[in-house]
Amino acid sequence: MNRSSSPSSSPFSSPSGRPSLMGVTFAALVGSVLVLVAAVLFALLPGSLSEARDFRAARPCAEIGGSAVENGDCLSEWPATVVSTETGRKKKSVTYWITLDPGAEEEPFRIRMRGDGPVWEKLAPGDEVTVSSWRDVVWAVGLGEQRQDTTTKPGYAPTVQLAVGLALLIVGAVFLRGAGWLHRLRATRAPAVRAAQVVVPMAATLVAVGVAVTAAVTTDRLWLVLLVTAVGCAAAWTASVLLVRRLAGVRTP
Repeated sequence: MNRSSSPSSSPFSSPSGRPSLMGVTFAALVGSVLVLVAAVLFALLPGSLSEARDFRAARPCAEIGGSAVENGDCLSEWPATVVSTETGRKKKSVTYWITLDPGAEEEPFRIRMRGDGPVWEKLAPGDEVTVSSWRDVVWAVGLGEQRQDTTTKPGYAPTVQLAVGLALLIVGAVFLRGAGWLHRLRATRAPAVRAAQVVVPMAATLVAVGVAVTAAVTTDRLWLVLLVTAVGCAAAWTASVLLVRRLAGVRTP
């Protein structure tokens, strides 16, 4: 016996394929949360960027004196002995650690290296290394002519903060724009949403995020990062609109 099938529905769409109120609300809520988190990251960014600028402007302590040396605002180097090396795990990534003894009756301390080379992989207990520090931050460890950064090197945190903030802002803005578009489709009883109208903007969003993150990690000039991000977003979205119109034969919002 044949059974007639009715159009499938989900919490985010009506049986006719048009967006439901729940779908519109969900998109608006997700977009708002992402944009809010991005705003918090950007609000905290000036302090991190200021620290990074101070670090880049610092000079070796051997070249200067006075208050800069007393306050640790210069780049200092001092010897230490390797006590041990070890690996750990943070989420799905491997972490690399060194325990160093600075001598002079000071307590050994543990630092996390950025990656396993070129210094960490060559270290063994008893090796003499050169520690590079600025203020209270150990930012590199040297062995012979090789030097490797630690994860606390100034400039790394604001780069990650800026990249994550831009990614969240772009995705959040797309969700909010999508919520408005879905609301208009629902209000005007437009035809069901076609696959191209969803897939193409998603791909464009990934491209825009990729451009923003790449710019953030390749240059420390904030104005250039923002300019490249804006151009990338504009180009990706324009291309997606033209492609959707060609594939779906509809006018997108």
